[in-house]
Amino acid sequence: MSIVFSISGVLAQSAQVQKASKSVFTLTTFNKDGSILASSHGVFVGKDGEAISTWAPFVGADHAVVVDANGKTYNVDAIVGANELYDVCKFIVDGSTIKADVASTEANGNVFLLNYSLKKADIKTFKIASVEKFMDKYNYYIFSTTAPDNASSCPFVNNNGQVIGLLQHSKNGDVHATDAKFASDMVANGFTINDAVLRTCGIRTALPDNENQALLTMMMASEQTDSISRQKYIDDFIRKFPSSTEGYTNKASSYVNGGKFEEADKVMQTALEKVAKKDEAHSEYAKVIYQKELFSNKPYTNWSLDKALEESKKASAINDLDVYRHQQAQITYSKGEYQNAYNMFIALTKTKLRNGELFYEASQCKTQLKAPQNEVMALLDSAVAACPQPLTSIAAPYVLARGIAYDAMKNYHNALVDYNEYDSLMSGRPLNSSFYYTRYKCELQVHRFQQALNDIARAIIVTPKEPTYYAEMASLQIRVKKNEDAVKTATRCTMLAPEYPDGYLLLGIANKELGNKDEAKKALEKAKSLGDTRADEYLKKL
Repeated sequence: MSIVFSISGVLAQSAQVQKASKSVFTLTTFNKDGSILASSHGVFVGKDGEAISTWAPFVGADHAVVVDANGKTYNVDAIVGANELYDVCKFIVDGSTIKADVASTEANGNVFLLNYSLKKADIKTFKIASVEKFMDKYNYYIFSTTAPDNASSCPFVNNNGQVIGLLQHSKNGDVHATDAKFASDMVANGFTINDAVLRTCGIRTALPDNENQALLTMMMASEQTDSISRQKYIDDFIRKFPSSTEGYTNKASSYVNGGKFEEADKVMQTALEKVAKKDEAHSEYAKVIYQKELFSNKPYTNWSLDKALEESKKASAINDLDVYRHQQAQITYSKGEYQNAYNMFIALTKTKLRNGELFYEASQCKTQLKAPQNEVMALLDSAVAACPQPLTSIAAPYVLARGIAYDAMKNYHNALVDYNEYDSLMSGRPLNSSFYYTRYKCELQVHRFQQALNDIARAIIVTPKEPTYYAEMASLQIRVKKNEDAVKTATRCTMLAPEYPDGYLLLGIANKELGNKDEAKKALEKAKSLGDTRADEYLKKL
């Protein structure tokens, strides 16, 4: 490639241009195995590690580093945003940096290309041939000269040392630059973590500067990313919002999940010192302790349900909110003080907090107190009635609980009404196989065999490797004289669980009904060998 420069003397360069050259860096991206994926350049546009570069080197990258003009190496910590069409991105490195200002107005005439150099500044002058607008406010610069390939993504600056764009090569070798302000203006929001373009890179996305958006990102990260990335999001949140409880609570909870209770306690003690709303800090402290006491058998002498209750009461002493009294009622229930907990839940139903959950929790207290079933059912009815009308998915858990209670009372018709209502309220949401199995057994009681077949089939679809469901389906198929289907179902059961006698027993019965005596005998003898005493009766009939 022939290289043509329009070069002006060093004297024409301002001190600001010289200073801006210290903001240029090299960028190297790596594959997961540590091999180099791509190399390029970029420029720092903020003092806290904010940088812009071309996006292409990041596609498929697992991690990346930059080296500044002083030879200092930084890890790329997070991606703020990227645009595939204009091939630009903004990211953050882990450290303080020497920034260059970004131009806010259109450049024209001559500008300077700042090539990366560890020694004397490498500055060359380029002439802008034309400028095009995009998105009504950004500039797309086209230059009249070519440039070396090793200058890709180096910044162009005006005479004030302000970055106007990054050098990019067209396929035909022409030089152009997308407005640096376009990349610099990129900001992360709560849904950036789901951005399809950014997901082509293994480097995590940046945490938004808005607290509510940052909370959304942190919530999504807990479901989508590995533990190391989740911890980085949490640490970022604490750094950005040190007076907010959520970061500390998430960090403490992550320690609890890892069995590091002492570290979790220290985090919540820090929260009590630093957060603005002390009542929230005490309540969240109580929550962390409560969750640990419920779900971990590993002892930690500093924590107990009594300690959780104490912290929640401290929250109430600062700000007497119904939600804190609800928390105290839940802890009291977990302590086994069911009558006290019942009184607390019922008292809360007379406040603005009144909702279905309170009546449901009161019903659980009554159950533990061995109260008459009609008292439990009355509270479950109230739980459903307290939900927004017409009923929505909010009411679904209480409708299901009432259905299970009817089922236990052998009131199968009412139970089935509630099961169907629950299914309707949860329309469009995945249901687990245990629900379908529960409703299947209820449908059997009221002889709704076709619906029962449909539900056991749904249970199998959700959990296709559970042999019990195949055995149940085969048994019902035999009952309704669908013996050929029963043979297929029972055969599948024996394939899934070769040591499960029910599969062979049902396979034998289905074949017997079809007149396939040899196959029936073979299957029944296998069931007998596996310890099923029922097989003898059917063998005698053969």
